[in-house]
Amino acid sequence: MSAFDLSVLFFLQMAFILGVCRVVGIVFKRLGQSQVVSEMIAGVIMGPSLMGWIFPDFSAYIFPAASKPILFSVCQIGLVLYMFLVGVEFDVAMIRSRLRSAASVSAAGIVVPFALGSLLALSLAGDSGLFSAKTTQAQAMLFMGAAMSITAFPMLARIILEQGLSKTSLGTLALAAGSMDDAAAWCVLAVVLASFQNDPSIAIYAIGGGIGFAVLALTVVKRLLAPLGQVVEQAGEMSQGVLVVVLMVVMLGAWFTDFIQIYAVFGAFIMGIAMPRGKFAAELHRIIYPLTTAFLLPVFFIYSGLNTRIGLVNTPYLWWLTLLVLVAATVGKGVACYGAARLHGESHKEAMAVGTLMNARGLMELIILNIGLQRGIIEPALFAIMVMMAILTTLMTTPLFERIYGTKASRAKQELAFA
Repeated sequence: MSAFDLSVLFFLQMAFILGVCRVVGIVFKRLGQSQVVSEMIAGVIMGPSLMGWIFPDFSAYIFPAASKPILFSVCQIGLVLYMFLVGVEFDVAMIRSRLRSAASVSAAGIVVPFALGSLLALSLAGDSGLFSAKTTQAQAMLFMGAAMSITAFPMLARIILEQGLSKTSLGTLALAAGSMDDAAAWCVLAVVLASFQNDPSIAIYAIGGGIGFAVLALTVVKRLLAPLGQVVEQAGEMSQGVLVVVLMVVMLGAWFTDFIQIYAVFGAFIMGIAMPRGKFAAELHRIIYPLTTAFLLPVFFIYSGLNTRIGLVNTPYLWWLTLLVLVAATVGKGVACYGAARLHGESHKEAMAVGTLMNARGLMELIILNIGLQRGIIEPALFAIMVMMAILTTLMTTPLFERIYGTKASRAKQELAFA
């Protein structure tokens, strides 16, 4: 297809994506699921697992292979802007008071599932249907460990936001632990990519550059942006000029962390933390959030769904493996985080809630799996197995959390009655 044909098709693709996501969202909202979960499922529905299987001709027309690079670029912008907003909402002051607990929960949520994932990979590394022939046993163990231990930080943030827990002790603990968890998992992935390309400098640049970037952004950049916060406070709104400066800063941060192979979303998240608070943050949320979550972010889930072929899991062995991966991921993450929270004095209820929230993998799991597939570390069958695990662990998060901690409405009633 020509560039013109692809550009014309893109508008039809976007209309189709938004329509299907909306319908699936309405259905799953009635089942107590968040919009993110419904978008993950919509991605699988629109991919070869369902639509491509039932309506292959229509699927090939609406999502030709040549259009994937365009969809990938759009979904990257959506991810970057969303993670930027998560950073803007991130309360660093509250994290300082929960740093010890968050570090303990994060460590437990990494070590146990990482060990379980590595043990699984130890026995699977020789299977050419799951791992690439050029993937060594050590690389398979590191990748599987990282993929099992990662938490869906953006998903976690969105659930916490939807549940009205952004400024609470529980929400802050979960977000802090999730951010540490993902940072460690991405460092492990950097080591995998370095060894896969026989280039140790990849890991050095990723880890060293990431630390240096975070320090620079949270000191120098934060101070340089402070006057813009005062301008917005005085004006009562954010001007187009200030917004352009902010977007430039975000894109530079995303570019740098992508360049050093940590991934663009972390640069955007750090830049979000560096932004002024108060009216400035409120204006950013008002201007950017609706378009990002309603228009751009769903494209990522569809892009991942287009790479997922559940039909590849077509033998009893692969289905047993899927069940084993799901159990190991759920027990390893949920139970370990619960235990760590209890050891640091959290109540049984809050520890259970933390363990449940940390078990969500959604968005970040899909990112790491897409990287593994694109770099030739894993094969499509293992990709499908891990995507199913990501969907199921994320699918169970909100219902379990509300059963343990109560719905937003029920908690509001309790607070009103208590007052």
